[in-house]
Amino acid sequence: MSEKYFLIEVTDKSQKKKFLDFPDRLYKKEKNRIRPLDDEVERVFDPDRNKMFRTGEAIRWLLQDEQHKTVGRIAAFFEKRAAMKNAQPTGGVGFFDCINHQEAANSLFDAGKKWLESKGMEAMDGPVNFGSRDNFWGCLKDGFYENTYNMPYNFAYYNELFENYGFKNYFNQYVYYKNIADGASEINHEKAARLLKNPDYRFDTFRWKRFEQYAEDFLTIYNKAWAKFPGVSSMRLLQAKALLHALKPIIDERAIIFGYYKNDPIAFFIMIPDMNRIIRNFNGKLNWFNKIRLYLGLRVFHSADRLLGLIFGITPGYQGKGVEAAIIQRFEVETKKSGFPYVHLEMNWIGDFNPSMMKMVERNVEARIYKTYVTYRYLFDRTKEFKRARKLT
Repeated sequence: MSEKYFLIEVTDKSQKKKFLDFPDRLYKKEKNRIRPLDDEVERVFDPDRNKMFRTGEAIRWLLQDEQHKTVGRIAAFFEKRAAMKNAQPTGGVGFFDCINHQEAANSLFDAGKKWLESKGMEAMDGPVNFGSRDNFWGCLKDGFYENTYNMPYNFAYYNELFENYGFKNYFNQYVYYKNIADGASEINHEKAARLLKNPDYRFDTFRWKRFEQYAEDFLTIYNKAWAKFPGVSSMRLLQAKALLHALKPIIDERAIIFGYYKNDPIAFFIMIPDMNRIIRNFNGKLNWFNKIRLYLGLRVFHSADRLLGLIFGITPGYQGKGVEAAIIQRFEVETKKSGFPYVHLEMNWIGDFNPSMMKMVERNVEARIYKTYVTYRYLFDRTKEFKRARKLT
């Protein structure tokens, strides 16, 4: 028997609360799922705080059954410049949560498809974020362990809901795990030693007193190393500063390494403590009391024993020369110092379209694949040939 479902666009405060709270009911028996901070989700949909609204749009819906009970949610969005970098103008759907019912999921996917078509899109990726790829991106396929800060957690059946609708695997993104005490590989040590014989190279930990310079260095490296990736836009200095400022409350200077050649910025490795170790019981709220709890957990009790590798970048002219080995070894120096509080390292967001990065993490860091997320793509014209993300060379 077919169920009847009703879409409600999220526009007022009450509906926003339902959008944020619905997953708690859905995942109430899932101990590994940690609720993200409400403000982290809401900033995605705030035109004053999300630069994507300058050239893009977003919308979100709740799905209710005949008893007016919420059974699903989804958002849809597009950003013109990123959309046009694809063979078909491509938008996205994300923040998808749904009961295990294909008809309900189809109602949500149909809503996203119809809205994106009205905006000139010809394809949609999902589940993705209206913003940075290192937040709220991908459908967990393997490795249903505790989710880290702003990384998704979902039921295994979500993959079936996407695939049954017609989405196809555009790329996998891997999370690698490393026990920090194990150190880097011998191969890494040998490569680093060879490179460091050249005194023109140096590797520094981040210092807030040199924030302005590091923001410029980050911008230079990012635009050379990352802007070539599929769907990744170049960054401006204002954005680079905003990113570092946003991380300021949780940054540990020992976990951010920059590399230079003759004082020119050529590489960075940015890691942050995993706040999910602390915010598990915050119920999504970062009020004054929870801010104190977060500060104490990070700075006093060192409750966050896991580091998240957010981004690793090397400018093209210095790739394959041992810079990656030297920057890893510089971090290892910090891990050997007294009082270093971190035990675990998870390196997020390494796409299967980037085999050289996968090889480096596996050989140099000796990390292993711990989780697999899938980014799906759905072509609106079902007669067109589907192609997976082009591999980087």
